[in-house]
Amino acid sequence: MVSNDLNFTIKKVKENKMNLPLHAVHQRYQYRKAVSTRPYNARGKNLVRCERCLLASRFCTCEFRRTLTSNASFLLIMYDDEVLKPSNSGRLIADLIPDTHAYIWSRNFANRKLLQLLTDPLYQPYLVFPSEYAKAGQSVVDSQIPKLDSNSPQTKRPLFILLDGSWREAIKMFNKSPYLHQLPILSFTPESVARYGLRKGSRDFQLGTAEVAALALGAAGENNHAHSLNLWFSLFIESSMFSRSRKSSLDTSPLVQLQQEFIHSLK
Repeated sequence: MVSNDLNFTIKKVKENKMNLPLHAVHQRYQYRKAVSTRPYNARGKNLVRCERCLLASRFCTCEFRRTLTSNASFLLIMYDDEVLKPSNSGRLIADLIPDTHAYIWSRNFANRKLLQLLTDPLYQPYLVFPSEYAKAGQSVVDSQIPKLDSNSPQTKRPLFILLDGSWREAIKMFNKSPYLHQLPILSFTPESVARYGLRKGSRDFQLGTAEVAALALGAAGENNHAHSLNLWFSLFIESSMFSRSRKSSLDTSPLVQLQQEFIHSLK
């Protein structure tokens, strides 16, 4: 029975994808792929992958994707080829949070639409980044932000800005982007080491992009959504491991359990 749940036919997967709207990260992926002069060779490059979730087609999670009704917004500033990496977890945020924006970072110029977002009166931007890197005079907010009051026109919607790349790349993007130095920093110091085993950085507290987004949702008082995103992230990790290892021939019940836990978290 488990095998039948997971071994989707190609026809069913294609039909399901046609009903899923493209989000901002999908659009950046298509753009970056179109301008690439050569294919991006990730680990498991010979896998037949879903073009949306970038998992092996057999373990595609697209049919479980749902959008959440959230008062939070996200802006992903992605390092050059980050959007092409199957291990990227930034796309998971856009999977669930409707108001998610994504742009590819450039050292030479700042994207006009990105800058417009930062000054949009609808939003209160927060750069989610370690406080130790704050520039002189840059304000720091620790772990909690004012909750959005939908009945108050004065309350701005939080726009969480995430620098999506390796730790070294994130530092580079921050240092080379003066427009980020004027924004308040929302800082977290998680006590536990990240569960993100696919591309964990050299620092013990470094988290995957989706994990950081879950912390931001919690800071905004959306704990249920934070829980759902963490479960979506866990399903992504487990599906990734099955996609590229011999686990694919073993018991796939852990995937079914995570699928059920994620769907249950939405109720």
